[in-house]
Amino acid sequence: MGTQRSMVLLVSFLVKLFLFFSVHVRSQRTTTTRTEFTFRGFSGNQSEIQMEGAAMIKPNGLLRLTDRKSNVTGTAFYHKPVRLLETSTRSSTNVTVRSFSTSFVFVIIPSSPSNKGFGFTFTLSPTPYRPNAGSAQYLGVLNKENDRDPRNHVFAVEFDTVQGSRDDNTDRIGNDIGLNYNSRTSDIQEPVVYYNNDDPNKKEDFQLESGNPIQALLEYDGPTQTLNVTVYPARLGFKPTKPLISRQVPKLLEIVQQEMYVGFTAATGRDQSSAHYVMGWSFSSGGGGDRPMADVLNLSELPPPPPNTAKKRGFNSQVIVLIVALSAVMLVMLVLLFFFVMYKKRLGQEEMLEDWEIDHPRRLRYRDLYAATDGFKENRIIGTGGFGTVFKGKLPNSDPIAVKKIIPSSMQGVREFVAEIESLGRLRHKNLVNLQGWCKHKSDLLLIYDYIPNGSLDSLLYTVPRRSGAVLSWNVRFQITKGIASGLLYLHEEWQKIVIHRDVKPSNVLIDSSMNPRLGDFGLARLYERGTISSQTTALVGTIGYLAPELSRNGKPSTASDVFAFGVLLLEIVSGRKPTDSGSFFLVDWVMELHASGEILSAIDPRLGSGYDGGEAKLALAVGLLCCHQNPESRPSMRMVLRYLNGDENVPEIEDDWGYSNPSRNEFGSKFVGFVSSSPVASSSSLATRVSSISRISGTG
Repeated sequence: MGTQRSMVLLVSFLVKLFLFFSVHVRSQRTTTTRTEFTFRGFSGNQSEIQMEGAAMIKPNGLLRLTDRKSNVTGTAFYHKPVRLLETSTRSSTNVTVRSFSTSFVFVIIPSSPSNKGFGFTFTLSPTPYRPNAGSAQYLGVLNKENDRDPRNHVFAVEFDTVQGSRDDNTDRIGNDIGLNYNSRTSDIQEPVVYYNNDDPNKKEDFQLESGNPIQALLEYDGPTQTLNVTVYPARLGFKPTKPLISRQVPKLLEIVQQEMYVGFTAATGRDQSSAHYVMGWSFSSGGGGDRPMADVLNLSELPPPPPNTAKKRGFNSQVIVLIVALSAVMLVMLVLLFFFVMYKKRLGQEEMLEDWEIDHPRRLRYRDLYAATDGFKENRIIGTGGFGTVFKGKLPNSDPIAVKKIIPSSMQGVREFVAEIESLGRLRHKNLVNLQGWCKHKSDLLLIYDYIPNGSLDSLLYTVPRRSGAVLSWNVRFQITKGIASGLLYLHEEWQKIVIHRDVKPSNVLIDSSMNPRLGDFGLARLYERGTISSQTTALVGTIGYLAPELSRNGKPSTASDVFAFGVLLLEIVSGRKPTDSGSFFLVDWVMELHASGEILSAIDPRLGSGYDGGEAKLALAVGLLCCHQNPESRPSMRMVLRYLNGDENVPEIEDDWGYSNPSRNEFGSKFVGFVSSSPVASSSSLATRVSSISRISGTG
């Protein structure tokens, strides 16, 4: 009986002893309050770092997360979990994230200066590895399927080196630090800078992918839930007093579990890759109100950084094939170019191109123009001018063309040739002649225009009526004046430069098949940058009767001198009379005298009979006189002229002194010098002949 009782007491004692030790050991595991470690290089510490993927410890002590191969990931975590949740002694429901601090020095080296891509993270993870984590923008932390899944329990501080990605619709900055909660998308992003200690408000930016050592310091304060992130070049040797990011992160409590693993992840992409290294790492966490501070990492105590050299890559077979194919094509092209040059040299057709030829490349071949005009035969001539002859031609698969052949012996003709190309070559308007191209062959200078079937306005006003008795109807005349005004408005105000035509007259206005006027012959035209016209002085050129009086005094062409010529042309269209003759007749003076006597409608072309609109005719004559004012500043702009003709504005009253007195006319005649293009002049007696029975030319479109 005593023996049995002794046995019972012994068993009871052993059970109590077992329970005592069991409770004591459990208490030691759950009350552990600190985790601290420092790696000044990783040689000999392989057992304390759990690595996956491309991560490895180099013989020199560097922890390499990834090399520069495409689409690889690498992870490296401390081998023991860290307790990061703390429960209050007063309430089991009051749980907080413990304070922690970590410091590390890293280096990122891109494949080449032009091929950079994808960064790395410092991560809190429930596991020391990231199964099925994606590369590229997923950074070895998550993948496409589990991105944004709250069951991840992953918090990452992202060191981002890519500005967006092909599959990323979010606005990513690139070269920034981000805070990520269960997602590859950062809730908070800040461009990489550090604050100068001498001037705390001054930001200094730098590149994460510089290839130089960079120090990072993360400090989390549990009681205030504040995370501070500081990043700066390790060469500075001191920590900036102001962090890059200082934010309260209450969401961290939703992420962190009782025990978490701390470490790094990195990844490369298909076309963008960098090597990621960690040179040293320290970590400290605590509880009970402690403010842990990770050990300071001195750059001199760490392994030397990896050499900052781009990885040399060989060419794959596809690139080699492409290079060979391009080389073969280039060789063939060089051979063809050599034979082409030799061919031209043998034919003696090589010419030195002048600057204006290079700037205006619409050059046509002489042989094509020669064939198009049947060798420039006389039966192809459709007009002659002061500087050359115009031929009708037909190029294959194109509409008829007009080829103007410049007289090669005339220096003025050469200047006209270049002026036409420089001005008309770039102008495009429905009321301007379209220049298709040009040709310079030995001493031949050729300009190619659209062929205008109805010829010039001059021929329709004078030649056609003499031959057939048919005259332009009033409606056609009035529309022609508006079209010419529209073309001049484009030249003066609507093109990128100011173009002064300087030779507005009926022979330079061509009429197309729809009776639409086309102002042409820009041989005397001048282009001016806006604001420079008044400073330009030229030799007096133009046609007698259309020259503004101020040109004989100052030789300065202007938009006002073009307006004067248009005014004379307008009076000529309405009256059917030339601006002057070999005697004492002057069209402007004559119309002004009729206006003064109240008989201005007597100036209307008598060949029209009663077939005109009296209001429109009176309007046109008044606008013509207004444009011919002897004071250039009193003449309207072409924009106002068009508004007058369209009835959008009322024409000002014309006073009796609007025209020209004999003294002003004599002064104009005595001072007329310089080049003046010739124009056939009919006598006033023949122009005054009334036609009682006539036909009228009207528009067809």
